[in-house]
Amino acid sequence: MLFPCTGNRSNGVHPTKGGSENTMHKMIKPKHQTLLVAACLMLLPCAALSQAPPSTSASLAITMQQAVDIARMKNPTLLSSQQNLLSVKAQEIQAGLRANPSLDISGSNVTLGAQANNPYDYNFGVSRLFERGQKRRWRLDSARSTTAQTDAQYHLQEQQTVLAVRQAFTSFVIAKAAKKLADGNLADFKHELDIGHERFKAGDLAKLDYERLDLQLAQFETDESNAVTNAQQASIQLQALLGYDRPRTDFDVIGDVVPPAVSDTMESLEQKAIAARPDLHAAHLGVAIADANTKLAYANGTTDPTLGAEYDRNGPDNSVGFSIDIPLRIFDRNQGNKETAKYTAQASRFTELATRNQVVADVDQAWSGYANAKVLSDRYNGHYLDEAKDVLDISQFSYQHGGLALIDYLDALRESRSVETDALSAYSQTWMAIHQLSFATATEVIP
Repeated sequence: MLFPCTGNRSNGVHPTKGGSENTMHKMIKPKHQTLLVAACLMLLPCAALSQAPPSTSASLAITMQQAVDIARMKNPTLLSSQQNLLSVKAQEIQAGLRANPSLDISGSNVTLGAQANNPYDYNFGVSRLFERGQKRRWRLDSARSTTAQTDAQYHLQEQQTVLAVRQAFTSFVIAKAAKKLADGNLADFKHELDIGHERFKAGDLAKLDYERLDLQLAQFETDESNAVTNAQQASIQLQALLGYDRPRTDFDVIGDVVPPAVSDTMESLEQKAIAARPDLHAAHLGVAIADANTKLAYANGTTDPTLGAEYDRNGPDNSVGFSIDIPLRIFDRNQGNKETAKYTAQASRFTELATRNQVVADVDQAWSGYANAKVLSDRYNGHYLDEAKDVLDISQFSYQHGGLALIDYLDALRESRSVETDALSAYSQTWMAIHQLSFATATEVIP
C-alpha cells in the first residue's frame, strides 16, 4: 500500500508536539473541544476500514506474469505471426523439391494400316532436368535460414507485445493507486470541510475562509474523477492486449506500486542482450541467408542438362532412342544476380554490426533511464512522502488552533497533493524503465 491510512489528518495533535494532557486542555477552548470530538467521530470509519478483511475480489486479480502468459496465448497479433511463421516454414518443402520428369506421347497416321504407304507411328518419351552446382542444397539453406530469421522476428514481436503488456499492467496498477489516493484525499478533505462548517456555524471561522476551503473541494473531486477515468482506460487497454474481445468490468490486477531494485550491472545486461536479443539473432541469420543466396546465384550460372529416353513404333518396326539437351551458357551466365548477391551479403554484414551496436546502445539508454528514475523514486519513498505528510499534519494542527492562516494551510494541502502525485509518477517511470531494460536485454530483469 503506497499511502497507508494514518488516522485523522485533522485530529489537532501531531506526534512531534510535546506537552501534558492538562497543557493541551488549557490550549483548546471549550467550543473547540466539541469540534474535535466530532472530528474524531468522523474518523472512526477510516480506522474501521484499516481493520476490515481484504476484499474477495482480490483473489480474482491477475499478476503481471499471468498477464504476460495470457498475452502469449491469446494476443491476436502474436497468433497471426505464428501462422505467418508456419507459412514461411512450409517454403522449406518447396525449396527441397526436385525437378519433375516430363512424359511425351505422340502418334501419327494411327488410322492407317501397317501396310499403308504412310504407316502409323507411335512415340513415347520421358525426360528430366538434372540440376548441377548443388542448387537444391543452397535453396534449402536459404529457406531454412529464412525460417530461422522469421522465428527470431516473431520472438522480437513477442518481446514487443510483452513490453506493451507490462507497460499497460503498470499503468493500471498506478492508476488504481492514484484512484485509491484520490478517494482517500477526498474523504479526508470532506472531514476537514465538515469541521470547518461546524466552526463557521459556531462563529470561529469567517465566511470567506470557509468558502475558500469549500472551493478546494472541487480540486479533490476533479482528482477523483480523473483517477477513475485513467483506471478504466488502463484496464481496457490491458484487456485489449490480452486478447479480450470485450472489456470486462470485473477485470483486476494485483502488483507492487513501489518498484524493486535491479541487481544486475549495466555490463552484465549488455552481455545478456547480445546473447538473447532476437533482432540481433535475426540480423545474424540475415547474413546466413545472403551467403546461401550468393552460392545459389553462382549455382544458377551453371548449365543444367535435360536427359530423355524415347520409344518409337513405326508400323511393324520398333526402336528406342535418347536425347540430351544442354543449354549453351555463352552470354547469360547469371552475372548480374551473382554481383547483386555479393553486395547484398556484404550489406547484411554491416546490418548485423549496426544491430549489435544498437543493442548495446539500447541497454545503456535503458539503464540510464532506470538509474535516474530509481534515485528519484527512492527519495520519494524514503523522504519526500513522509516529509510532506509531516508538513501537512503540522499545518492542519496550526490552522485548527489559529496559528496558521488559511492561505498557508491551503498551500500545504496543495503541496501534499503534488508530492503524492509526483511520487506515483516517479514509481511509474521507474517501472517503465525496468520494463524497457527487460525488453532491451530480452531477459527477465526482475524475477
